[in-house]
Amino acid sequence: MGDLAERLDDSAVDRNDTCRDAIAQIYGVRLPDGWVEDNSIPLGTRALYGSFDPRNITLEPEYYADVDPVKYARVKPLTWLWIMFDRSPLGQNAWLGHRLRRLLAERMFKRCGKNVKIWHLVEFSYGYNLSVGDDVVVHRGVLLDDRGEIELGNRVSISDWANVYSHTHDINDISKVFLKKTTIKDHARITYHATVLAGTTVGKDAMVGTLALVTKDAPEFQVSVGIPARPVRAKDRPCPYCEAPAAGARRERE
Repeated sequence: MGDLAERLDDSAVDRNDTCRDAIAQIYGVRLPDGWVEDNSIPLGTRALYGSFDPRNITLEPEYYADVDPVKYARVKPLTWLWIMFDRSPLGQNAWLGHRLRRLLAERMFKRCGKNVKIWHLVEFSYGYNLSVGDDVVVHRGVLLDDRGEIELGNRVSISDWANVYSHTHDINDISKVFLKKTTIKDHARITYHATVLAGTTVGKDAMVGTLALVTKDAPEFQVSVGIPARPVRAKDRPCPYCEAPAAGARRERE
């Protein structure tokens, strides 16, 4: 870990080479110099090793019209290392995975706070438009579409297979994209398979229920459920890390 961090932070070392070598170690494949011309090496082995190099693959965000090529070139090698690690046997190792993903996130995200815990198979669009506060937990299979920008406050929890978007398309012209910042405020919880659409805000200490679809702002200290999501009850008590809601802020069931 320490050697990987040093190489990633060394401006004299190409991040593509660093991530290629790290992936090769993860998969236990290492070919000698001159392997490209060595026809004795099986074609499948050569193709596999060549795919470890981020320069030999194309990721979906590179096709987006709004991508910043300079910013993405900086994070792409780390994104590929993240993806390849998650899909390896080592990617199921929680202790190692949390540490490696945090190491990468600190060098990819717009901001990565302290004690961030990210489980396997989490995906994001660019990474460089993603701000993550302290003590955030993102569970497996989550999609964080940060094309517009996503900001996660402190102690946010996003459950398995939830989706958070920050872009949308014109209903008539699918090629017309609108970028809208999406904000999940401190201590909010997005639960299983929920979806938060672009440009919305999930309020402080709010909870979005399973399978809910957030199409407009979810109020703070409220539990919102359904499609579209609507607040149905106030939380019985605030998160122990939160201040109590102001008088009159708690709403009755609608």
